[in-house]
Amino acid sequence: MHQYYVYILCSKKYGTLYIGVTNDIARRIYEHKHKLVPGFTSKYGINELVYAKEYRYISEALLHEKMLKRWKRAWKIRLIEESNPDWIDLYYHLN
Repeated sequence: MHQYYVYILCSKKYGTLYIGVTNDIARRIYEHKHKLVPGFTSKYGINELVYAKEYRYISEALLHEKMLKRWKRAWKIRLIEESNPDWIDLYYHLN
């Protein structure tokens, strides 16, 4: 069975947000944390995993990602705080 994840990273609580999709969340967040891929997240220090949702199908994950990217910032913050009110870095709690 395949697994895909939509995730939100932040630079700090209420800081800059980044939304992405991956099929290997541990590897991808590691790459963000160690700035292994040049771009927006490495430039602005966005590396704390504060939200993740798993999907079986890539099409569902991509739809969710596109929807979240269109959302207002306040809605994204509310989504994060519904499942992670303290904005803890979930990377350290991945299995």
